[in-house]
Amino acid sequence: MANLNRVLLIGRLVRDPDARRTSNGTSVAKLGLAINRKFKNAAGEKQEEVTFADVDVWGRSADFCRDYLRKGAPVYVEGRLKLDQWEDRETGQKRSKLGIVAESVQSLGTRSENQAPQQQQTPAPPFPEQQQNYNAAPNQPANVPYDGEDDQPPF
Repeated sequence: MANLNRVLLIGRLVRDPDARRTSNGTSVAKLGLAINRKFKNAAGEKQEEVTFADVDVWGRSADFCRDYLRKGAPVYVEGRLKLDQWEDRETGQKRSKLGIVAESVQSLGTRSENQAPQQQQTPAPPFPEQQQNYNAAPNQPANVPYDGEDDQPPF
């Protein structure tokens, strides 16, 4: 018998991505996602149900989330379910939580929808150990500022 563990979700971020690096340098971002469902109940009344999901994003997708997504941004997440189990330190009870490990995250909003109001239209600064000059021209060393003038014609 074949197995399938696939999740497809569209929702909005309930908080800014919480991005970090593991001890070996891998990027990880934690997202809180709200998924709304509108429906009519048996009596024909309109109702709305909200489901909240915790999503873990790894690698370059985590960097994308850190740089370009903010609270309220609409996103599409593809991934798999993962069950975390642990023993509560205070009570000693076994606990579990079902979460999502994202394999792909896509922004569904415009740039202004993805940015917080006080944010500028440039990406958030990278992790300290990976500083780079966002004003550098492509194919130029990061320590050479880009003045907006190209030496090459546009063809």
